[in-house]
This record gives sequence, C-alpha cells and structure tokens, in this order.
Amino acid sequence: ISSKGKILAVTQASNVMGTINPIKELAALIHAVGGYIVVDGAQSTPHMTVNVQQLDADFFAFSGHKMSGPTGIGVLYGKEALLEQMTPVEFGGEMIDFVYDETATWAPLPYKFEAGTPNIAGAIGLKAAIDYLNEIGMTEIQEHEHQIMRYLLPKIQEIAGITLFGPTDPEKRTGILTFNIEGVHPHDVATGFDMEGIAIRAGHHCAQPLMRHLDVHATARASFYFYNTLEEAEQFLASLVKVKEFFTHGLI
Repeated sequence: ISSKGKILAVTQASNVMGTINPIKELAALIHAVGGYIVVDGAQSTPHMTVNVQQLDADFFAFSGHKMSGPTGIGVLYGKEALLEQMTPVEFGGEMIDFVYDETATWAPLPYKFEAGTPNIAGAIGLKAAIDYLNEIGMTEIQEHEHQIMRYLLPKIQEIAGITLFGPTDPEKRTGILTFNIEGVHPHDVATGFDMEGIAIRAGHHCAQPLMRHLDVHATARASFYFYNTLEEAEQFLASLVKVKEFFTHGLI
C-alpha cells in the first residue's frame, strides 16, 4: 500500500495454501476506495481458466516456468486506460515515437513498454507451452488436481503430527500441498523426501508475512500438476510416513 493509500497490491496466498482466492470481491473493495489491484497469478494461471476481465484486476501477472514453459519470461496484463497513463521505465529501440534533445514521445501500446531486443526465444517457448496446456484443457487440468487432492487430503489428516495448511475441501484447492511435521524443520523434511526420490520445496515460499501470520518459521510444500499420477500421490503419502517416522522416532 502506498503512503497515500492509493495502490493496493495483492499476492495470492495460493503460493503456500493452494487456495483459489476471491479476487473479484477484493477488486470491488479496493476500487471502492480508489485503489488499484495488482494480482500475482503465477500460482493460479497454470491450474485453471482465468478471465482477467471478470476478475476486474487492474494488473495481472504470471510466469512462464510454472506453466511448463521457459524460465525468465512471463506475462503482465494491464487495463488499457491505466497503461496509457503510465510512462516507461526502460528505454531503447522500438519504444519511441519521436526523440528530441531533452524530450521524447512514446510509441503506442504495447511497444512503449518493450524497449530493446525482447526475449524472442522465451516468448516462442511460452506460446508453445500455453498452446500445450490449452490442448490438454485447463478445466481437465483443474479436475485432475482435484482428484489427487481428494485422495491425499483425508489420508494426510489421519496421520498424527502432521499440520496441513489451507482448506480441507479439495474443491477449494489447486494441486499445492503445504504441511509441516511436528518437531521437524521443513528443510530436514525436504532432505528426507529427497532421499526417497521426491522433490519438494521448503522455506518461506516468497510469503514471509503469511508465515508470520501462521506463526511458523517455514513450511514444506509438494506441488502436483497434470503430469503427476495417483500412483505418485501414493508414493508421496508412503514417503511422508517414512520421513516422519525417521525424524520423530521415539519423540511422538
């Protein structure tokens, strides 16, 4: 939030929780007080159909690598009226209209924000990834993740000493599963899973304020996507039990 309270930026808690946030409702509240909403859609766009106009987001960003695309490239959507008001922060070829000794005028959108040589290879790769996901179907991807969550969530809740973050309703989640093992640091949990041949992430997940709100130092996170199977979900569950027993043997 700016010092004048004019701009509100919202980053989705789904990076940790795997939740589907009510962006449209937040946008209405923010616009009512004259603010702007900036949505980090990196954790939602790969998993479901997103309509930025229905959400009424002023700006919406997402990354390429979370959509099976290249690293180092992403997309920033902005409402045309707002983009027209903005001035560039980078300068170079193709983004100018006329240049004078002390002033310049800018090319029309989107060129005024595309200074210099773009990431051509990255853009081609990102388009191919988006086409691939659309061919599979975003609705089908979302349903596949729900199927995995329907299997995993009840079983994890039956394991003593496991703290599960986020909704227990699989229909309100994406394929992200964030958890902690009581008395075990998440980094140790990640090492244990690595020894089982399973890659998970441990740490703040770019959400330190949320970690403070949850009153935890860090969490462990497993991410399931369209290429993961129920058999792999079973393997994750079995490994979770083994890692817990290894680190907590004799403690709980």
